[in-house]
Amino acid sequence: MKSLLTKLFAVLLVAVIGLTGCSAGTSGQLTGNYQDDTLALVNSLRTAIELPDDDPSKAEAQADAKMLINDFASRYRRDPKVENLSSFTTMRTALNAIAGHYSSYPNRPLPDKLKTRVEQELKQVEAALRRGA
Repeated sequence: MKSLLTKLFAVLLVAVIGLTGCSAGTSGQLTGNYQDDTLALVNSLRTAIELPDDDPSKAEAQADAKMLINDFASRYRRDPKVENLSSFTTMRTALNAIAGHYSSYPNRPLPDKLKTRVEQELKQVEAALRRGA
């Protein structure tokens, strides 16, 4: 079951990145510190989600977020120290929700209901990180 979830997570991340492209300029932004990297991803996702669709910097923010998602998944998905942390599993849930939307509707913005759900999950990730979980 765990292997199936890992494969599904990887496929969904590839779908998000592949369908919408990514920027080469953001590679290496992760530090290797799980807490700092998770917070950087949370901030990047918030920026990409909250910017209005007509904002000229939205495409760049989305590309940066996608690169961070890819880097984050590559670095931490097989790390036994973080795979059972509630912050990591909640982050995966948020990323899977976003990936699921873009897999089905690659050219549509995130609906408000999904934005609200993802924001709630990002708050849970931050709370879990404060608790050390």
